[in-house]
Amino acid sequence: MIKRLQLLTVIIFLSVGFISELAAQQLVYKPINPAFGGDTFNYSWLLSSAQAQDSTVDPSEGQSTSSFQRATSLETFQQQLNSQLLSQLSRNLIGNQFGEEGLDDGSYNIGSLEVNVVTGLDGVTIAIVDTNTGESTEVIIPFF
Repeated sequence: MIKRLQLLTVIIFLSVGFISELAAQQLVYKPINPAFGGDTFNYSWLLSSAQAQDSTVDPSEGQSTSSFQRATSLETFQQQLNSQLLSQLSRNLIGNQFGEEGLDDGSYNIGSLEVNVVTGLDGVTIAIVDTNTGESTEVIIPFF
């Protein structure tokens, strides 16, 4: 009886050890999202999946942001016409204000904007300051 129990115990220990050896494997993590090192071909699939699940509603339109609406031909024409008119108007205003030669060095006031034009070694520097808010920006146009 004791020999059978010892034999059974040995068989159980051997089988558990053998089974645990068979079940062991190395786990390797591979991210899916390309932003975290995943395959770049997953990008379009992830984007389309996210857009399909997007159910947020734009409060100004009262529609889901995932539903794409193409502008009608009349709306497209109106946008293009407005863009061309504003472009032509701005060209005329710039031509009237600064002449056909363009900007000369100096300081200009246009409404609440103060524009300073300086020609330096690296190019023309245009500094624009909004006198109402104090916001400013600087544009450097290099010489060619």
